Amino acid sequence: MIELIQTYWLYFLVGQFPAGPLGGLALTLLLGAAALLLALPLGVALGLAKTNRFRVLRVPVSTFVYLVRGTPLLMVVFWAYFFLPALTGHETSRFATMLAALVVFNGAYLAEIVRAGIQGIPRGQTESARALGLSSAQAMRHVILPQALRNMLPSLVGQLVTTLKETSLGYIIGLSEISFIASQINAQVITRPAEVYGTLALTYFVLCFGLSRIGRALEKRLSSLPPAVRAEA
Repeated sequence: MIELIQTYWLYFLVGQFPAGPLGGLALTLLLGAAALLLALPLGVALGLAKTNRFRVLRVPVSTFVYLVRGTPLLMVVFWAYFFLPALTGHETSRFATMLAALVVFNGAYLAEIVRAGIQGIPRGQTESARALGLSSAQAMRHVILPQALRNMLPSLVGQLVTTLKETSLGYIIGLSEISFIASQINAQVITRPAEVYGTLALTYFVLCFGLSRIGRALEKRLSSLPPAVRAEA
């Protein structure tokens, strides 16, 4: 395995870059981070709509969230792969296709995280904000939502772990993320699949385990704070 890493480590990390497009581990990290960052505003908007008192807004959004959450990500990837070119009239890159699928898919999951975070804030916070003269929208924006997002940090880290693993489905559409690069390396060495895919598994484990530990540390830190301090932090 050491010899394999020494030979292909650069290809494993960045693919053909700079002679070709970026790939490998760098592309996986870029795709996962970009997908979560872009999905967060979508998730916040959907989560706010799900907690809205108006059914005309809440029901369609809830239906969309349940539909996406009940659909395998692979199907969402296929929909993006075939639907985006028809919608835009131009060929969409594999990266953009996978990014769009991940944003929609993660946005639906983040909507539930945001909804739970908002509903987890005591009603007294809203009542206090209204007593100070804030409107419902102002109370949500300045009082409730900041606390909810802060309490959601461990869940967001967990969602990032999930997103990094989900990027491996880019292999299906030929995106040169880390799993695709590993398969190309395996095709070259042929007789050492255990070492190639063992290295791939170890890479995923180090990434996901490290992020999971960060999420656990954030959760412990938040739970150890008194409610008053947590609200002001």
